[in-house]
Amino acid sequence: MLMTRRSFTTGLAAAPALVPGLALGQVPVERVFRHGLANGLEVVAIPDHRVPVATHMLWYRVGSADEVHGKSGLAHFLEHLMFKGTKRNPKDVFSRAVTSAGGNENAFTSYDYTGYFQRVVADQLPVMMDFEADRIANIVLTDEVVLPERDVVQEERRQRTDNDPGARLSERLLNRLWGDGHPYGIPIIGWANEIAALSREDALAFYRRHYGPNNAILVVAGDVTPDEVFRMAEETYGRVDANPAIQPRSRPPGPAREVGDRVRLADARVRQPSLSKTSVVRSYRTARPGEAEALEILAQIAGSSPNGRFYKALVTDQGLAVGAGCFYSGSALGDGRFGVYASPRPGVPLERLEAAMAEVAARLAEHGVTDDELARARTRLIAESVYSQDSQASMARMYGASLTCGASIADIQQWPQRIAAVTRAEVDAVARHAFDFSRAVTGELVREERS
Repeated sequence: MLMTRRSFTTGLAAAPALVPGLALGQVPVERVFRHGLANGLEVVAIPDHRVPVATHMLWYRVGSADEVHGKSGLAHFLEHLMFKGTKRNPKDVFSRAVTSAGGNENAFTSYDYTGYFQRVVADQLPVMMDFEADRIANIVLTDEVVLPERDVVQEERRQRTDNDPGARLSERLLNRLWGDGHPYGIPIIGWANEIAALSREDALAFYRRHYGPNNAILVVAGDVTPDEVFRMAEETYGRVDANPAIQPRSRPPGPAREVGDRVRLADARVRQPSLSKTSVVRSYRTARPGEAEALEILAQIAGSSPNGRFYKALVTDQGLAVGAGCFYSGSALGDGRFGVYASPRPGVPLERLEAAMAEVAARLAEHGVTDDELARARTRLIAESVYSQDSQASMARMYGASLTCGASIADIQQWPQRIAAVTRAEVDAVARHAFDFSRAVTGELVREERS
């Protein structure tokens, strides 16, 4: 996911609350309330009266995977341009209002959604809603603002991807994993040559096709009552007309890969070599009942440190690696990813590390997990889902990310119960597929030795 503001200086950042195992838990403060406006906007209120602050997030059901072929990076580019002002609120009027109120703001683009948020004292919510509602349909773009911002995005890509060997490997690996024809195989920030060709007309066409209240979810978490949130939303967002161009969307399934593949990147700037193996698996959206939860638990058993299977075997017991783990990326409108990774100790060849990783995976696939491992993983995941909600912003993110990817409020709130119900047999079943590396894509990051 890309998290940016108007300029390159804010850069990119991950959003840890979007990891499904941490993102979908019980709300410890009050229950969540939902209301739909006549123009199609979905409004979610999450009361949290611990501090007199509110997080205001507007999520659009559009991301980089919704771009047309040859226009990669357009969703992220438009995210930047959304800060360029409207006729009523030109240039930095919105941002100055946030700053003068002592708040902060940011925005982010993912494959499946784009979001804008402000964190302010609660009595400033009507102002934030009024500003955000205005730019749903009224942004003003000229070449004088579009072309310099395109330069900003190009520099962002150079700094964050082109000059980072790990990021370049990840980009190539994902492209190989999904294939050129799948939208998840195209980088969110876009390919360099396609970013350079993006125009004002491209941005406006994308904006007119995807932005509208009927393609958005408003999430407000903080020192508010549901009635207050719904009233303010009606008075601001309710004035915006629905966009008739909005269409239902879907994602193609992951590729039916018959054999594995390998991506290798050598660079003199690599400080720590690494090895990874990644496969396409079902996400929470596409999985059978219980399958995604079983993958979540499997990743916890295999990857958590210091007791995860890979960490314990490769780092603690055999001393081959300085780090190792496992991940499940299941928060998506389409399919998800499952993988393992490790970084070798100095002097350990990647071939030896790869063989050891394969042995750990084979044992898990053949013999499964233990009852104790299952119990610990369930307890830890459920506890983390509650702890993550100490942050008001995390609560807003968990609901926004899940709802834009097709989940319901009930799905989110019932996640701990579903995790608690996962059986050892279900985990063992997904392990046999997840740890079959014969169809995985292997990524090698190595230091290029200069002659």
